Amino acid sequence: PLRPRGVFRPERTGETDVGSGFFAADRLWRVLPVIGALTVGGSALAVPAEYETWTARFQATYGWQVKPRMDADYSGPKSLLAARERSYTATATGYFGLRPWQGGELYLNPEITQGVPFSGLDGSAAFTNGELTRTAGHSPKLYRQRLFLRQTWGLGGGDERTESDLNQMAGTVDRNRVVLTAGNFSVLDVFDDNAYAKDPRVHFMNAGFMAPLAYDYAADARGFGWGATVEWYQDDWVLRLGRMTGPKRPNELPVDYRILRHYGDQIEIEHAHTLDGRPGRVRLLGWRNRAVLASFDDALQALRANPGGDPQAIFAVRNGEKTKYGVGVNVEQALSDHVGLFFRGMKADGRSETFAFTETDASLAGGLAVNGGLWGRGLDTLGVGYVRNMLSRERRRYLEAGGISFFLGDGALDYRPEQVFETYYSLHAWSHTFVTADYQRMWNPGYNADRGPANFYALRLHTEF
Repeated sequence: PLRPRGVFRPERTGETDVGSGFFAADRLWRVLPVIGALTVGGSALAVPAEYETWTARFQATYGWQVKPRMDADYSGPKSLLAARERSYTATATGYFGLRPWQGGELYLNPEITQGVPFSGLDGSAAFTNGELTRTAGHSPKLYRQRLFLRQTWGLGGGDERTESDLNQMAGTVDRNRVVLTAGNFSVLDVFDDNAYAKDPRVHFMNAGFMAPLAYDYAADARGFGWGATVEWYQDDWVLRLGRMTGPKRPNELPVDYRILRHYGDQIEIEHAHTLDGRPGRVRLLGWRNRAVLASFDDALQALRANPGGDPQAIFAVRNGEKTKYGVGVNVEQALSDHVGLFFRGMKADGRSETFAFTETDASLAGGLAVNGGLWGRGLDTLGVGYVRNMLSRERRRYLEAGGISFFLGDGALDYRPEQVFETYYSLHAWSHTFVTADYQRMWNPGYNADRGPANFYALRLHTEF
């Protein structure tokens, strides 16, 4: 699983004015000038490696967002607040790897996170910053993000170059090969790649472009789990299979290690092609989760049987193992030397509650990424994208009756699909450091036509070396 690289890049509270905690980010981010200096100095001496036996790389990203006051006919306990809010995320990650034997790669990623989401992360499906699920409040938290082994067996077909990158060492692999990844990592490290919309640190910020929001992939609350995947590369085709652990309880941090009983399975088929001489890829993805989940029909019955009782009926009926599944398509296509197109669509069955991601049962996302070479800045990128999220009939009826789920609950619901428009401009500032201006407009936050639209303005600083 090679780290996604866009072709245009170089080789929960009241009115959440986060106050002093917002500026407390300086405790973590006062090191950014040092990082920048190291990046500039290091790049002047760097010599491209042909073959690496070990690697030590780093990234740091700071994202700041503000939401002006929005219109709302009413609000509930899990609503996106109508008041003005600010949000931020700060992450710093180390990527350490070595080759213990022929074809083997072992990686460890420690990460420090800090940040505060809008409205405690409640009130919408499309999180405005894909980093928000990893943050841990005003105080920096250190945790092990990844610890995994990658083993590659060559099957011939010619050599393919791998460049030095995060969780990737310079070298060569057979074009036809089998790759095993096992340990602690994210499903998204292997599945649902896309050159133009994948990483909220460098691409679009909204989580709807990080992965299809209806992809309820197995993971802990930060987005990582334990398991194994196998990839078979054969000419222009790739077949991927994987099984991962999920949380003990939906959308919480503790991991359920009973991977033979409770798990998330996925299968993906990818085909590379050229269209009018331009490269592109099509991926078909299917997934299935098995876990202790509540059904929305059971929750609705419990809600109606106890009028005036606890609206969080979804938790009272979480008492049996259920299977949840979905299918989706992912397309990327270069339209010219400077413009790339992407599209994702996914549909989940929608009968059971969210397992480990966000509250969406069908999602569409698409857009364009434009390389700044068109105006003489080849390391800049302009992105424009659109996300549309929808609910199943079962989930919608529960929310319309006043039910509350993990992220949603306005107390009532005038259902409309949730929609997001996002545009960003990533400016290459110096060396490997980028400054991004980002704007998002969200219609019907929380799928409710009685609330919004909401506007979000952001600045992002990212560096890696």
